[in-house]
Amino acid sequence: MHVQKPAKYLVLIESGGAMVARLFDAQRSPLAEIDATSEEVAVMTEGVVPRRGAEEDLWGRVLAGHSREEREAALVFELDP
Repeated sequence: MHVQKPAKYLVLIESGGAMVARLFDAQRSPLAEIDATSEEVAVMTEGVVPRRGAEEDLWGRVLAGHSREEREAALVFELDP
């Protein structure tokens, strides 16, 4: 039985002209990607203040498919597991 790690980070980032929400665990390993406009994203981010920009040294490897501009404009939420 596989137990999924809890999400620690939610990154809102543009991808192909649409906003997506990417979930990561505490080690910044990808867990899931969902539509940024979904109700689940609103619930997970309620009351959480995001940080602007996904720094290259922390996020470069897992967000390598995104441009530098997309990573700089991203909103990074730290979630309570």
